[in-house]
Amino acid sequence: MARPGNKIIQAKLVLLGDMGTGKTSLALRFIKGQFYDQQEPTIGAAFFTQILSLSEATVKFDIWDTAGQERYHSLAPMYYRGAAAAVVVYDISNMDTFNRANKLVQELQRQGNQIVVMALAANKSDLDSQREVPTEEGEQFSQENGMFYIETSAKTAQNTNELFYEIAKRLARVSPPKRSGINLNPETPERKGFCCLG
Repeated sequence: MARPGNKIIQAKLVLLGDMGTGKTSLALRFIKGQFYDQQEPTIGAAFFTQILSLSEATVKFDIWDTAGQERYHSLAPMYYRGAAAAVVVYDISNMDTFNRANKLVQELQRQGNQIVVMALAANKSDLDSQREVPTEEGEQFSQENGMFYIETSAKTAQNTNELFYEIAKRLARVSPPKRSGINLNPETPERKGFCCLG
């Protein structure tokens, strides 16, 4: 529910990353507080909505969870076009997913998309004993690319809410306040000509 006097921000957020990195699990943990050990792969994309009320704004997220399979990679630009925020997800126990995340970030930058907030989510932090991607490598990559870095675990819920709240806070900081209400003194535009049928 929006707080009185708060600005309302409608934000498209896209989740990108390789298959099996936990994009859908992060979204479901955030939205429904649920985790499934055997999550079915996303086909094309899935769509979710969630509202966060912060002290400075109410953020209405339209969350696009994109499929990570190779055959859907060409569709990704269609989903991230017009996004205000992007979360690029990789699995800390799989270096290939980190390399794919790097390519996705480069693709986002090359497309010249006006994404305001970008996050790099190092997911599956519960698999730390199997870690292939050092924390420092993820942090350095995110700093070099103007992203914020966070380690998450959809399984244990570690930092899943924090990820989305941080995005909401950053969007609220850069989003101009919207005026609400009606204009009581509207100027009537001049008619430049019209034609009657009949």
